[in-house]
Amino acid sequence: MKQLNIRRAALVLLAAGSINLVSAQKIAHLSLDSLVSLMPETKVATDAAQQYLKGLNEESVAMQTEFESKYKDYLEKEATMSELLKRNKQEDLQQLQNRIQEFQRQAEQEYRKKQAELTGPILEKAKKGIEAVAKEGGYKYVLDTSVQSTSVLYSEASDDILMAVKKKLDGMPPASIPGAAPAGTGGIKTPPSPTKAPSQGK
Repeated sequence: MKQLNIRRAALVLLAAGSINLVSAQKIAHLSLDSLVSLMPETKVATDAAQQYLKGLNEESVAMQTEFESKYKDYLEKEATMSELLKRNKQEDLQQLQNRIQEFQRQAEQEYRKKQAELTGPILEKAKKGIEAVAKEGGYKYVLDTSVQSTSVLYSEASDDILMAVKKKLDGMPPASIPGAAPAGTGGIKTPPSPTKAPSQGK
């Protein structure tokens, strides 16, 4: 028990030393979500993602329409079908339904993958802008106030460098968004048709 108390005391002293070290450094904060929303590349990426999602949804609707048509035809002719033909039609409908479900599952994964692909360059540019402003201002730490996973019970006042970083980003080349026209060029490249790839998002 005595050894445990010694360890606890050592941890408290270590934590206190860390707090003093951090408080001696310049700290800034900003909302990364707000910063990203101010970047013109974000609209380009959002439009491209919506265009991609539209293609996925259209493919899903086409498959669902095919299923409904075949099911309706089955119901109309069921009374006159032989047992063998009936079983065959039922199997076809079940297989088509399974394909639709699998397509929708893969479509959701593909859409999330596309979103990450489109937003990756934007976040990378934002990170570079934050780093540049932090170095220029002599900040050792920059806190993201848009993250709610951890709570701070108390902290000394820090500088909000959101607009400083935004100004820095305005002077940087546009982030290259995969499959989309650069911000300000007025145009979005249509994603490849998702015939074999998953389609439809939520």
